Amino acid sequence: MSNRDEYMPGPAAGAEVRKDGEKWTLVLVRELRHPPEKVWKALTDPASLHEWAPFDADRSLASVGPVKLSTVGTPTPQISDTQVTRAEAPTLLEYRWGENDMRWQLEPCGDGTRLTLWHNIDRGFISMGAAGWHICLDVLDRLVADDPIGRIVGGEAMKFGWPRLNTEYAKQFGS
Repeated sequence: MSNRDEYMPGPAAGAEVRKDGEKWTLVLVRELRHPPEKVWKALTDPASLHEWAPFDADRSLASVGPVKLSTVGTPTPQISDTQVTRAEAPTLLEYRWGENDMRWQLEPCGDGTRLTLWHNIDRGFISMGAAGWHICLDVLDRLVADDPIGRIVGGEAMKFGWPRLNTEYAKQFGS
């Protein structure tokens, strides 16, 4: 197992912001060295989500239907009644988390996976969201590599480069 204290995220990269009408969307792209099936499990399995995601799920996200997502790392956990609207293993997962639409696309890329996340988010929070997802995706990558370091969310992310990433993404997005 890796030493969690040695983790520090790399520079802001692989992200863009899109505007469609009044809706802003953060788009993050990551190349992972793992097959889509393994990444899919990490995106949908509640035990795996517990290791990297900023929320816990009361059931698998691998099928269409209702699910409760509970934020973690916040002063008061927020429970969202969520609806998985598309679950096409191992290539596409869509759901609504609170007021935000989430779309995860997995594409084979050599021996690995190109993971693309679309997250519609308030413009004022887009660089913060990018910084948080950047760290979560790093932790996800370590989890699927069988080298888990444990979830890093909320205030704890401050110790692992979140402020620097937030500043870098704000400059990148012009916000």
